[in-house]
Amino acid sequence: MSENKKRVLILCTGNSCRSQMAEVIWNDLGEGRWEAFSAGSDPSGYVHPMAIELLKEFELPTEGLTSKSITEFDGQEFDLVVTVCDNAKTACPVFPGASRVLHWPFEDPNDAEGSDEDKMKVFRSVADLIRGRIGAYLAKLKDDDCV
Repeated sequence: MSENKKRVLILCTGNSCRSQMAEVIWNDLGEGRWEAFSAGSDPSGYVHPMAIELLKEFELPTEGLTSKSITEFDGQEFDLVVTVCDNAKTACPVFPGASRVLHWPFEDPNDAEGSDEDKMKVFRSVADLIRGRIGAYLAKLKDDDCV
């Protein structure tokens, strides 16, 4: 584990929307002080195209994003594990090697109904909530001189 960089693992069920967006947003807001990863307890095998579209709208990198299983991270240490859905919290209540575990449930944008425009509004709303939560957390750490 890098001395200077903190590591966060963001867990969801399918690892196709929320955790993927959170991984990319955390890497952006972490400004090189954090290294974010995401995984799913039951990975979908794909990253939702609307999640990718949204990240591109934010001008954030999307290359190399894949749906990953939590088992890919067995034995690794993390400063923080964040579950972003209730199913992941239940499926992964304990993650060995994590210094701290937080639960931040967000609506699943994959469940959005209506037109593509309606669905994209839900993706934007969830991404904005994720960005706000991560930003507030990182700002508090900065204020507490923990980073």
